[in-house]
Amino acid sequence: MSVKPLRRFGDPVLASPSAPVTQFGKALRVLVDDLMDTVDDPGRAGLAAPQIGVGLRVFSYRIEGRHGYVVNPELVGSSPRRQTGYEACLSVPGLAFPTERAYQAVVRGVDVGNEPIVISGDGEFARCLQHETDHLDGMLYLWRLTPEIRREALRQARRQDWFLPPAGQADV
Repeated sequence: MSVKPLRRFGDPVLASPSAPVTQFGKALRVLVDDLMDTVDDPGRAGLAAPQIGVGLRVFSYRIEGRHGYVVNPELVGSSPRRQTGYEACLSVPGLAFPTERAYQAVVRGVDVGNEPIVISGDGEFARCLQHETDHLDGMLYLWRLTPEIRREALRQARRQDWFLPPAGQADV
């Protein structure tokens, strides 16, 4: 168990849908512990397994006094009520942009023992649930931005020291 280094925008693991967890044993417990340790660093609200280079459907969260994880999460409900707020991502460090999300969200999954769990929240917690589930579907929040804001976000991302475009692509 340890704090793991983070993958950045441009890494192919972040653009690939994650595989469902099918083996519930020691390796999964270690992954969950690593996700929990890594999300515990100050300033972090959520962390998906692809962000530490693991293409499995698992995420952790630490936001608004709630701390936990979900294995094989699926977004199963969201409210028609919308919220727009600045959203950031550990894989796109130093940048934040206004992003629209549902105000309430419900995620269903399992724990490390393959027992069913359901978590729900509103406001920032709902934003976190949606953001982390998106990661597991191979989607960064940048793709949810309006076209004009997305163009500016991509321009700013390309100027960052950490930015490396995917192999074979000169421009994103």
